[in-house]
Amino acid sequence: MRKFLQRLFGNWVIRMSNRFGSRPDRKRIHEALSKLFETINAEPGKRGLVFEITEADKFIILSDQHKGARDYADDFALAEINYLAALDYYNKAQFHYINLGDSEELWENLLESIIKHNKQTFEKEKLFINRKAFTKIFGNHDLYWDNDPLASFNLNRIYGQKVSVYEGVILKIKFQTSMLNIFLTHGHQGDLQSDGNWFSKWFVSTIWAPVQSYLQINPNTPAYDNQLKTAHNSLMYSWQSEQRNTALITGHTHQPVFASLTHLERIYLKLKKATTARHQPEINELNEELKKRVKRGDDVPEFKTYKPGYFNSGCCCFSDGDITGIEIESGFIKLIKWSFQKTGAPERTVLEEMKLVELLDITL
Repeated sequence: MRKFLQRLFGNWVIRMSNRFGSRPDRKRIHEALSKLFETINAEPGKRGLVFEITEADKFIILSDQHKGARDYADDFALAEINYLAALDYYNKAQFHYINLGDSEELWENLLESIIKHNKQTFEKEKLFINRKAFTKIFGNHDLYWDNDPLASFNLNRIYGQKVSVYEGVILKIKFQTSMLNIFLTHGHQGDLQSDGNWFSKWFVSTIWAPVQSYLQINPNTPAYDNQLKTAHNSLMYSWQSEQRNTALITGHTHQPVFASLTHLERIYLKLKKATTARHQPEINELNEELKKRVKRGDDVPEFKTYKPGYFNSGCCCFSDGDITGIEIESGFIKLIKWSFQKTGAPERTVLEEMKLVELLDITL
């Protein structure tokens, strides 16, 4: 019966999840992001932190683990191995870890259950805390860390020490006479369905979680294969495009975006560049990939003038166990993926990269 219902409703559930999972509103989003950005700049420590950094500093940004209770509704279960391998790598390399929200799935699970089934991941995160290289941001699914009076007590239980939780972070890096602001927040701000909406929380915990668990449907398909930016990502970009010398990094949508473009959009740009250079082997390779996507029904992107300043870390709960994130290191920003290779072991792959200085609105 379950397999029959999966075939009958699986694709429909995923379509509806993508269509109705978020009701972004441009005015609310822009106002919420501007208010948070201004508050962090004016009063560091109140709602967020400000770090003045150099090209020698190293950051890894991961989001949307949605750690659960290891039942089928636990989207993190398959990705845990890649996540643990990534944390080992970044801790050894002395990265500062910014957890960009929705780390714990507190819409669907009791906190006690999450603590019980995720002890190993909390221990790995604790290694960054011990080095004073961990910053925790809350999202809409773990809003508990921001608004519950027992949040500090429970974080102390988990990590064995005090851990502050913020709504955002601003990294400031100077290039000659120009300052680049890198603004990081979960990205649910201004979202009518997610920004503290009680109905969404009730629906997910009471209706969606049991249905997902029974049908064994995970709507988090590998987001680096998604063809177009979601409406919410587009509105995040529209805010960033109005700022000066400011990049924006969010999570929330589970869809990686690099320099304001999704993976498919970047394929089209690479094809255009390869065609201009008359590099036939690369043209053939890119055309083959595009044929596969067109055959399965992917839409063709429409390109307009854009600023390469919006990034999305993707998530750590893809249905195939992959995780994606954003690295900042040696003056570069990179979109990375950790996935299972043919040997069965986790491996890091750099999907895209560019120099941070290229995010400035002026050319140095």
